[in-house]
Amino acid sequence: MGPVAPSSAQAVVAVVGPTGTGKSDLAVELALALDGEVVNADSMQFYRGMDIGTAKLTVPERRGVPHHLLDILDVREEASVSAFQAEARAAIRGIQARGKRAILAGGSGLYVRAALDVLEFPGTDPAVRARLEAEAEQVGIGVLARRLAAADPVSGARLRDARRIIRALEVLEVTGRPFSSYMPRREYALPAVQIGLDMDRSALHARLAARVDRMVDGGLLAEVRRLDAAGLREGKTASRALGYAQFLRVADGESTVEQAAEQTTVATRQFARRQATWFHADPRVHWLDALGPDLVANALGILEP
Repeated sequence: MGPVAPSSAQAVVAVVGPTGTGKSDLAVELALALDGEVVNADSMQFYRGMDIGTAKLTVPERRGVPHHLLDILDVREEASVSAFQAEARAAIRGIQARGKRAILAGGSGLYVRAALDVLEFPGTDPAVRARLEAEAEQVGIGVLARRLAAADPVSGARLRDARRIIRALEVLEVTGRPFSSYMPRREYALPAVQIGLDMDRSALHARLAARVDRMVDGGLLAEVRRLDAAGLREGKTASRALGYAQFLRVADGESTVEQAAEQTTVATRQFARRQATWFHADPRVHWLDALGPDLVANALGILEP
């Protein structure tokens, strides 16, 4: 027996799961059935011009359903989970104030949690961060990692990359609280129902490979070149996006289109596996087979009080 869904008719419906399972399409179908509007929770779909490589729905594919938080950032800007939290919750409040149903859609796990769950974000201090970055450059990140392990063993055991270690030490210094104390709890900040889409691994792998092929045929390399001219490499978030990082190497003459497509497919499979692990760890998600019959009807059935 699955988790019990909140009875509130205003509960946010979140469509989650691995990339390539059809979350965007189901969100549109649910919005049409429930008189709803969609709030994007895919961090790469925030970016203007990143359309082909993110599988962003075209305007006709949105079928008249209003979509929020698409195309809100320039590729040079860095996505912020805390900023998204405020914007997503404001969008949800606005949708509900209009008497509509809010449908959150996306596979960026932390962004989904930020929109739905009790999750606070510690403040920042650029001067403290700059000092820590300079120290890491001078003495090595290992020294800072050992300092973090002594002060915040939970974060010290969990964090490996330099950026996160520095952030954890910054939070400790700025707030006096360990970074681990800010970890999200599985507690909804507002009534919500999560519907997860997944499918057989081999079917998903074939689907992802076909999707990358469609992206290439649809002009992904031209899109990457256009965004490169607009400052894609300057963006810490956008430049790392699946497909874009690989096809920048094609633009530089360091890779062929075929090699980049294969690298993108492999990276996308790995990403889908991480997403599946993240969302399956949440017992509140109601799972559906993305390829099963009557998908929309089954999803609506989960939402019945």
